[in-house]
Amino acid sequence: MSRPSLTVLLALVPVAGCGLVDPNITEFDLTLPPKQFTIDSTRWGLTNADLLINQTCSTTPDPCAAAAQQACTEGTCIAQCDATTLTCDLTLFVSLYSAIDLEMEKPELSTIEDQPVLDVTIDAINFEVSANTMNVETPEMVVYAAPSTVMSPDARAKRVGTVPAVPPMMTRSLTPIAFDPMGRANLASFMSDYKTPFNIIVGSQLLVEMGDAVPTGAMTVRVVVEAHAGL
Repeated sequence: MSRPSLTVLLALVPVAGCGLVDPNITEFDLTLPPKQFTIDSTRWGLTNADLLINQTCSTTPDPCAAAAQQACTEGTCIAQCDATTLTCDLTLFVSLYSAIDLEMEKPELSTIEDQPVLDVTIDAINFEVSANTMNVETPEMVVYAAPSTVMSPDARAKRVGTVPAVPPMMTRSLTPIAFDPMGRANLASFMSDYKTPFNIIVGSQLLVEMGDAVPTGAMTVRVVVEAHAGL
């Protein structure tokens, strides 16, 4: 082969690396591995909670807040005097998170290193209750997307949608969540900046009142995010 012909052939060979995008790749599957969240009553560290919710009280001054410090692990609950029953209402907090790092979970994105932002479409989010020994109905749970430094719902967390209440001891097969009006866009905004890790948070509150059963057991929820992105 003559030298001029070899030069022409080399010029036609695509250069690997250098941040160049394969022109044949126009869409990426961003479906994430299932993210698992477990609501475990032992995390509340409940002690004598049954006595607390049947404790008589007055609204002024309200002794329930101080009593709650003895009824559960610090930061996992609050209590206040119910103005109708004049007994202490106990509110238990659910706050769970799972870290998302798209660069690690979707290594094929390394082929577009010079494209810092993707055009992401959220196709679906499904949840599954794979195990449930809770003795009480779990309340509606809210799914959020948040910066990686945020591990519980606050002003920096953006709502995505809700998981409906689950009856005691019941499991559920894969079921779509109910998206908030801006839910898909909120999650897409985090996933489009694929070089920046973020968190998916599940948050809720469980109210325990006079005569209610004190929660025991655990429930495992799997959340599956289905999405795709274009350049």
